[in-house]
Amino acid sequence: MKTIYPDATTALDGLLFDGMHLCVGGFGLCGIPERLIDALQVAEVKDLTIASNNAGIDNEGLGKLLRSKQVKKMISSYVGENKEFERQYLSGELEVEFCPQGTLAERCRAGGAGIPGFYTKTGVGTQVAEGKEVKNFDGEDYILERGIYADLCLIKGWKADRAGNLIFRKTARNFNAPMATAGKICVAEVEEIVEVGELDPDAIHLPSIYVKRLIDGSPYDKKIEFRMTRERGDAS
Repeated sequence: MKTIYPDATTALDGLLFDGMHLCVGGFGLCGIPERLIDALQVAEVKDLTIASNNAGIDNEGLGKLLRSKQVKKMISSYVGENKEFERQYLSGELEVEFCPQGTLAERCRAGGAGIPGFYTKTGVGTQVAEGKEVKNFDGEDYILERGIYADLCLIKGWKADRAGNLIFRKTARNFNAPMATAGKICVAEVEEIVEVGELDPDAIHLPSIYVKRLIDGSPYDKKIEFRMTRERGDAS
């Protein structure tokens, strides 16, 4: 496969179909593959099941796909700042599978490692455990969680070399790294592509074997999910 593509639309060419399952990286508005999300919206692919920590905010990130009614189901840990997400869920327009944040990351990591399921204490005795197998280990109950493996993974990195080796920056590493492995095809967008050999091999977070298609999505505008301000104190 050719690794580097000129833009998000060509990078997704031939990969999209209605009803597909996706893993989409990001944490709030940090580290979201916004160019690839925009290309999904333009492609008008629908009935999507998306595993992502959250669904962005209204009209940003995956919130755009909610507005255009392209999402059938979200597997997420947080609804928080997205009013359209909340509205569609409460009105029955959107199916939501709530999943604890660490469990969601591990479900994606497990799927990428070929592990179909694992047991965890997180959620035992709560609604999270409803309908799931419970097993006792050493006197403690654990619930069975299934690994996630998608048709397509969309991620955002900081830097990549032309071979597709990739580095994440800070919080963007939380979900992008495990989700990159959890699907048949991983498409990545980054802020900068450098020549092979320019990245320190010890600093590589995601080896090129996982990245099938890559785009340079720059320039990016830093979007603020929730702005907090306070009045200046008296300088005297």
